[in-house]
Amino acid sequence: QVQLVESGGGLVQTGYSLRLSCAASGRTDNRYTMAWFRQTSGNEREFVAAVRWSGGNTFYADFVKGRFTISADKAKNTMYLQMNSLKPEDTALYYCAAAYGVINSSTRYAGTYRYWGQGTQVTVSS
Repeated sequence: QVQLVESGGGLVQTGYSLRLSCAASGRTDNRYTMAWFRQTSGNEREFVAAVRWSGGNTFYADFVKGRFTISADKAKNTMYLQMNSLKPEDTALYYCAAAYGVINSSTRYAGTYRYWGQGTQVTVSS
């Protein structure tokens, strides 16, 4: 079992930055992939970014490339999402997710991930 707790959301103006954190507890090892998804009312969860817990590859949705950076601190068992140049369309509930043994082609799909946090709200005002 893996437990995930997100934090760091809030209300900011366009162009500002936020850093989200996801603290993981339970059984995690280098074979896990950690990811961020986001969801707005009436829509499905949307892939944002992912990182291999082994410390290697990162994956990004096209709409966040160059603005968001995902990272993992294994010593703290925590994943981060640094979000810069925020836009109103980034407003959403952001979820942390984890899965074991993910292959590249499955990384961007919400159904791949077994473990989810409760979400943290990000609101960007214009």
